[in-house]
Amino acid sequence: MKHIFLSSILLFISCLTTVAATVDTIEVFSKSMNKNIKTVVIRPDKSKNTAVATLYLLHGYSGNYSNWVEKVPYIKTLVDQYNYMVVCPDGGFGSWYWDSPIDKSYRYETFITEELLSTIESKYVVCKEPKSRAISGLSMGGHGALYLAINHPDIYGAVGSTAGGVDIRPFPNNWEIAKRLGEYQDNRDLWDNYTVINMLYKIKPNSLKIFIDCGYDDFFFGVNEKLHQDLLYLNIPHTYLAMPGKHNWDYWSQSITYQMAFFDNFFRN
Repeated sequence: MKHIFLSSILLFISCLTTVAATVDTIEVFSKSMNKNIKTVVIRPDKSKNTAVATLYLLHGYSGNYSNWVEKVPYIKTLVDQYNYMVVCPDGGFGSWYWDSPIDKSYRYETFITEELLSTIESKYVVCKEPKSRAISGLSMGGHGALYLAINHPDIYGAVGSTAGGVDIRPFPNNWEIAKRLGEYQDNRDLWDNYTVINMLYKIKPNSLKIFIDCGYDDFFFGVNEKLHQDLLYLNIPHTYLAMPGKHNWDYWSQSITYQMAFFDNFFRN
């Protein structure tokens, strides 16, 4: 009877104990920029010896690698729930995740798609095909995720953007964009070529699963609505979600639950 009672207590305690994702902060050397770049890696508890899919999750302007795990700590619960890994690299201050054509010290497209990818896939047990890789981000990172996924369909099979700055041209004096592309009035061709909303023609049919969301009260809502309409006009399948919310962490902490569910469905199918 004593042993039965003890076993019952241990079983009760084990039920109360929750598994937790592992959070690593690593430094990835960028040869193209000659510096180490910090990156947060969130691994599901059940992934120790099993290859899992990977979501690369980008921060916004003036943010950093730690934003997602610090501002939205339950992202660890979502990682455990869906059993895929989330990688949050530092994207610099106003990089827009481009290889800047005028500032050679900003090579963040090369970093994300080559240097970070090779490091993650050599260090961790992950699947290594586009059907097992996705990329998303908020604000500047939403634009960056779409920009990188459209330019690199051989790497990513799915892409998301939450409150993304998906057309940079209405904002010529904001967020360091002119420092990466030059002043708008003097470099309109560059601005046209580096803005996501003008890149949709590059998307091959059925090559990329797309999820876009934005809050009604966000200053980027208009450009996201226009992106949605352009995708419809071009018959490019995508999921579009508009919800109440502003350009802040209250909104992004809600939207990430929809984003991660979307990617879970993509990885499983």
